[in-house]
Amino acid sequence: MKQIITLFSFCLLCSTTALAESETQIPPAPPIEPVNATASPAPTVTIEQTNYAAYQLSPGDALEITVWKEEGLQQLQILISPDGTIIFPLIGTVGAAGKTITELKDNLTSRLADYISDPSISVKLLNNQGNSIFVIGKVNKPGQVFSGRRLDVLQALSLAGGLTVFAKEGSISIIRRTGDQVKVFPFDYSDVIDGEDLEQNILLEPGDTVTVP
Repeated sequence: MKQIITLFSFCLLCSTTALAESETQIPPAPPIEPVNATASPAPTVTIEQTNYAAYQLSPGDALEITVWKEEGLQQLQILISPDGTIIFPLIGTVGAAGKTITELKDNLTSRLADYISDPSISVKLLNNQGNSIFVIGKVNKPGQVFSGRRLDVLQALSLAGGLTVFAKEGSISIIRRTGDQVKVFPFDYSDVIDGEDLEQNILLEPGDTVTVP
């Protein structure tokens, strides 16, 4: 009898413990904020187009010239010759180098007026391969540099990747050939960077060669 009472007491104690544990409340996990799967749109990058309105044509530049409603004068692709001229139907040789596109268009319009009543002309620059300079010697990216506008010496050196650590900064020179004449312009990189003798930082002409010893 004593054993039965002991067993009954043990079972009652286990039941009470289990009931207490079942009534214990487990705090709920904090709510998970939904993740916005939509990525923020990338910022719009505006690429500034080169403005060729003031660009001066050079030998080697390629042009497309059209005379409106004139058969045989549609989309003529013409390369400016080394002497700076082009050959155009009806009017022959026309000077182009050193002129802007608008100036060349006006010149063509004026001369064609002798052959065509009220000519309407469009002139498009296909490429500016003629407007290039060369940077050679101890720069990081030596070679030919193209630009849609005139460059000065510092800008040309920058496009060539800058000077190497072995460059002689005070012995840079610009070689310019005009006809049979060759001119050499000295350039001291250190002085110009320090704001001294800024007149050395000349505007380069197409075909100039910047040498960095």
